[in-house]
Amino acid sequence: MRVLVTGGTGHSGSYIIPELIAAGHEVTGLARSDASAAALSALGATVRRGDLQDLDGLKEAAADSDGVIHVAHRQDLLPTGGINAVAAAEIPVMLAYGEALAGTGKPLVAAGSIGSSGQLGRPATEEDPALLVGDEHKGTLHARNVVETTVIGLAEQGVRSSVVRIANISHGTSDRAGFLPMLIALAKQNGFASYPGDGTNLWNAVHTRDLASLFRLALEKGEAGSYWHAVEDEGIPFREIAEAIGSRLDLPVVSIPMDELMLPGHYGFIANIVTKSYPVSNNITRRTLGWEPTQPSLLADLDNGHYFPEGRS
Repeated sequence: MRVLVTGGTGHSGSYIIPELIAAGHEVTGLARSDASAAALSALGATVRRGDLQDLDGLKEAAADSDGVIHVAHRQDLLPTGGINAVAAAEIPVMLAYGEALAGTGKPLVAAGSIGSSGQLGRPATEEDPALLVGDEHKGTLHARNVVETTVIGLAEQGVRSSVVRIANISHGTSDRAGFLPMLIALAKQNGFASYPGDGTNLWNAVHTRDLASLFRLALEKGEAGSYWHAVEDEGIPFREIAEAIGSRLDLPVVSIPMDELMLPGHYGFIANIVTKSYPVSNNITRRTLGWEPTQPSLLADLDNGHYFPEGRS
């Protein structure tokens, strides 16, 4: 297939492009700068200059392709508009893809969040739709759910659209700005690793190489209107993640009281995320697409050294 990939030089995209090429696909990557163009060429992709604001260019690029994988977002909007602005800017992009691919049955695979179905009190499955966005979700990760529902809705227009819900932690050698580097930096700054309350809330994780293989499988054979769960570790107690960080940094591990002042004071803007529990199932993804994660689990990957190049303190 001739595949258009956006966000091809990012944490996920830099794994997705080699995965697609190794499977025999031809990849075109969208580049808005000379540096991105050079990085895409180094990965083996054909470069198409443009950006997410050029909707006509995106429609043309999508129409010229046999399928689209979208893992880009307007990160430049975060400082001034937050996640709401980022989500709002993605809607016209998805609609542009829909216009270009309508009635073709071609695939559009977009990145989503494993927490988009909300706090269900049980493991989330691929059959759980994204939580509808209300005023109470402004400024939270759920604000982006409108992007997922837009993508899923394109299935009604003859687009083989689906969403890959990405785990809380997508770990690997290119992870520079995810939640795990944030937690490691926080531990270094404070001189101790931490967890909220008793730390029994569950987080999930996936290696980015396994994430890339799932995007490829969703592109190749994913059914229209489907969600896929890019999760290997389906539920790790947050305390175990903190203990692993503390062990590798040779730092103590402490509990942060579940207090409305203590938690934001310690965790900052991620306090609301850190305290939640995200149990999840990947059974439908494995069974339907034949996806089998083969890379190290989160705790095993922490032993590989790339998150702690300086070694133990």
